[in-house]
Amino acid sequence: MRRKAVAAGAVLALVAGGAAVALATGEDEGVAETKTGGLATADIRRGDLVDTERVDGELGYGEERTLTAGVQGTVTWAPEEGAVVRRGRTLMRIDGGPVTLMYGAVPMYRTLGEGLEGEDVEQLEKNLRALGYGEDLTADGEFTAATRYAVLEWQEDRGLPETGEVDRAQIAFSPGAVRVKKAETPAGARAPGRLTVTGTARSVHVDLDADRQDLVKKGAKVTVELPGGGTARGRVSEVGAVARRLQPDAEPTIGVEIALDGDGTGTLDRAPVTVELERERRKGVLSVPVEALLALAEGGFGVELVAGGTSRLVAVETGAFGGGRVEISGGGLREGMRVGVPAS
Repeated sequence: MRRKAVAAGAVLALVAGGAAVALATGEDEGVAETKTGGLATADIRRGDLVDTERVDGELGYGEERTLTAGVQGTVTWAPEEGAVVRRGRTLMRIDGGPVTLMYGAVPMYRTLGEGLEGEDVEQLEKNLRALGYGEDLTADGEFTAATRYAVLEWQEDRGLPETGEVDRAQIAFSPGAVRVKKAETPAGARAPGRLTVTGTARSVHVDLDADRQDLVKKGAKVTVELPGGGTARGRVSEVGAVARRLQPDAEPTIGVEIALDGDGTGTLDRAPVTVELERERRKGVLSVPVEALLALAEGGFGVELVAGGTSRLVAVETGAFGGGRVEISGGGLREGMRVGVPAS
């Protein structure tokens, strides 16, 4: 809630003692009410005040991409939609042979054998070590006799031809585990086999209006309202740098990716969610419930301080709004003082 919301109609005009007074309406679940002669009160608090804005998002598993087994043949087995494939497991079978997933950023583009060097060789060596092959293997990017021996052990266990070399019919590299979105070449189709995959971690995508990009910064904390109730915490993991129009006549947007913390987000894919973004954070300020504000006849705002069975009206300066509370400042105001609020 922002200050303009008070001026735009959240104020109810009342008459008190012949003077025009206005009470701002709002909600604050944290108000501790103490009724004395029909008057309810709430604490002046000191702490962070956060102004938020809600935007629409889509819950899923991150960006989709294509993973290809670079070999010709017939797909004899493909994973089901939603299957998760991790390091060392079978992505698909081509002509009956398994194509194994291994982790790495460089795609499999050549046959790896003794005497070769490079980042792809280092990726292979790291994977072999992670899978328990090659006690004497050093992941240094050089395909040595030790690398060949580890490959032979792995090929034997996978039921592959024991050649000591690895080609694109045997492995495919991916930065991490994948979740299968769709088998583009299902069983019976001719290869090269293609899978549409995503990551395995839950995430939220937001198409944010480009003129509101100041709402998001990488690393910022957000709250996501999940389908069917409940919330999840998350952090902004990526903010797009290029604005795009999703439709020819639509406003330009930037893509925002949010990584979710913990479990409990279900398994729904492409489910609509609401994301609460932090617009502004005021640290260590005094605040009261919005409904404690009184619009003074002479202009500005005040609060009714209550103490010892008596009350007095004090003019205040207002600052940020957030979470049903408003920042206030003024002479003599302290944390723990009580202010009047409408009795519920």
